[in-house]
Amino acid sequence: MMSKKIVIIGGTGLIGAKLARLLALAGHTVVAASPGMGVNSVTGQGLSEVMHGADVLVDVSNIMSFDPAEVREFFETSGRNLVAAAADAGVAHHVVLSIVGVDRMLDNGYFQGKLLQEQIAATGGLPYTIVRSTQFFEFLGTLADAYTKDGRVTLPGSQIQPIAADDVAAILANVATSEPRNGVIEIGGPERAPFDRVIAHFLQARADLRAVSRGQEASYFGGRLEELSLVPIGQQKLGGRDLDSWLSAQPTQH
Repeated sequence: MMSKKIVIIGGTGLIGAKLARLLALAGHTVVAASPGMGVNSVTGQGLSEVMHGADVLVDVSNIMSFDPAEVREFFETSGRNLVAAAADAGVAHHVVLSIVGVDRMLDNGYFQGKLLQEQIAATGGLPYTIVRSTQFFEFLGTLADAYTKDGRVTLPGSQIQPIAADDVAAILANVATSEPRNGVIEIGGPERAPFDRVIAHFLQARADLRAVSRGQEASYFGGRLEELSLVPIGQQKLGGRDLDSWLSAQPTQH
């Protein structure tokens, strides 16, 4: 396999760092770019320099906000800057990490921003692959906290199919070193179950005594949830780790 120069935007985050390690171990030249490393996709700082000689661009960038206008501005500005810099550098493959269901929950402000990011990549003139992933196991605790009120976790019963971040990184590494799809790949974990059951199992495994119940209102950070809003529909790639095996590999909670 020929070695490639691969630039990862968001390369020091959860997925980016894992992806950078896998690609480096496979013999590729990897640039894990982030604002802390002097590369800012929103302002454009350092983009032309870091993109010089690159074969592949992988965008796993993120913004910690649920303000629709702020999220949209981030992904639109970042996306357009990345496409322009990558095109100038002759990048041959633009890979974007997105979210399963991003096109099915149009009242979720964050999903709207991610969908715009996808559209910019798909119409930017570069060969591309969009990888839509389900929620990560690593964020199940954050989700439990978000749905907790007065010590009780109240969740919708919609289906979820979470995946290990290690599996996301492994699939992205394969995509980044393969031919562009010029389309979308959906990925998820090997098991699908109701949201409330998954979180209850997660909390029980961590000896978290919060009670979990199913609520009537089905929403996901402002977006209306249907039964299959957050799971892959049709052809999909599955991660190898189920929730129990992932939990057993985590450090003991104290």
